[in-house]
Amino acid sequence: MSAASETGTPFTLKATGHVARRQRLSRMSRWVLFSATMLAVFVLVYLMQDVVRLGWERLSWDFLTSYPSRRPLDAGLRSSLLGWLWLMGAVIVMAVPLAIGSALFIEEFAPRNWFTELVRLNISNLAGVPSIIYGILGLAVFVRGFDLWGITLFPSLGPTILAGALTLTLMILPMTIIASVEAIRQVPPSIRDGSLALGATQWQTVWHHILPGAIPGIMTGVILAIARAAGETAALIMIGAFAFIAFDNTSLMQSFTTVPIQIYNWTTLPQEGFRVNAAAGIIVLMTLVVGLNLIAVVIREKFRRSW
Repeated sequence: MSAASETGTPFTLKATGHVARRQRLSRMSRWVLFSATMLAVFVLVYLMQDVVRLGWERLSWDFLTSYPSRRPLDAGLRSSLLGWLWLMGAVIVMAVPLAIGSALFIEEFAPRNWFTELVRLNISNLAGVPSIIYGILGLAVFVRGFDLWGITLFPSLGPTILAGALTLTLMILPMTIIASVEAIRQVPPSIRDGSLALGATQWQTVWHHILPGAIPGIMTGVILAIARAAGETAALIMIGAFAFIAFDNTSLMQSFTTVPIQIYNWTTLPQEGFRVNAAAGIIVLMTLVVGLNLIAVVIREKFRRSW
């Protein structure tokens, strides 16, 4: 037997070559992923600058305070802005407490059995359902009402803000619950064990220790979910949101339109002036979404510092 085989040198060289190949593949994959990211950023920046170039001059106070019109220069976002604010406010009020409460129950209070695992699995599946499906569900249940064997389980709301808010709440609940569950899991178990060991009840532990520690991660999920709802169009069109509203919304039981629907309506019109209006509307919508995200980020950072 040769000395090389006795000392294991061939095997060492083989192992070293394998490690070198893995390192090369790792470096190459890093550059591939970086290139894909930069390509997406480049496309996004190009589209944004094109939108800003086209619609910036149309932005004015009159544009924000005027109702829709058949004339491009007279058309504005007043009714769609108010409808969007009503809709987003209702969605946030309904979706965020429901999502956090569901996540806390699933992770902290629900028994570990096959039923809860089935619920977790179905929540994960619902997070990937297209928004148009939720629009069909909202049309069948919230807009037209839902009867079972002659018993009204849900009254007919019609194409109102409340129906739209309930539809969008159902749409974003799964992803918000998933993000909240993962954030709760990230809280160190020692915090929970220490609180219980000092005599705190389970609810006191959750309210004073688990939830504050999970808020940063929960707010990240809320940001993504609200951003999805803020730009939603397909589901709202399915439930009958109007493209032309010439009055101010004052309650949840009124017909409505939103900024994304108004932008969509302008893009379908042949006049070039409406396309300029659509570009200006996109700028306004991006500003609103960024504003909501900044509020969520401030809340997240506040709880992160205290934690």
